[in-house]
Amino acid sequence: MLSRMPQMILEGLVTTCGKSDTMHVAAMGPQVLEQAIHSGVIESLVLRPFASSQTARNLARVPAGVFHLSDDVLLLAQIVTATLASPPACQPATLVPGWVLENVCHSYEFTIESVDTSLPRTRLLARVVAEHEGRPFIGFNRARHAVVEGSILVTRLHILGVDEVAHRLQELFELVEKTGGSREHEAFALLKARVAQSASCSRGE
Repeated sequence: MLSRMPQMILEGLVTTCGKSDTMHVAAMGPQVLEQAIHSGVIESLVLRPFASSQTARNLARVPAGVFHLSDDVLLLAQIVTATLASPPACQPATLVPGWVLENVCHSYEFTIESVDTSLPRTRLLARVVAEHEGRPFIGFNRARHAVVEGSILVTRLHILGVDEVAHRLQELFELVEKTGGSREHEAFALLKARVAQSASCSRGE
């Protein structure tokens, strides 16, 4: 029934339990019922991690985690490019094994109710069991949207290829130049550096 109802994708961050109960953080955009977004009451999520991803492996081992909403695009870019100097501040989740990030706007603890592994992207239906209000949501501008889109592109380097991602990042860069602050510029620089690194590797440098 859930798949037949209008849905939207919310971009955010998911924390899961890695080996030895270490925290793993990944960018992810679960599907959410459109009416839930409009009402502000989210009761379920559809997660679609690639089957080969660490998130998918973690959720297969411990079928629970926490989904976070944040307007901090620098944190998003750092996670996507694996350039975080240290794990983000967090606290234990209340009802599931895992962690709630501290400097985010909203968090949803979830448990996995069903799993479909028939496609390259595992489909996980998750039930929200607890939620937490964080700091106030400040908002987005065109530069922040550009970083979000750029971050998604970087996660798809293996699908789109270096040239395509580099071209599309260049188009987005103008928005950062016009409307971004220092954190947005830093975030976008991380994305461009990650693509440049991938280009060097593909050339065997």
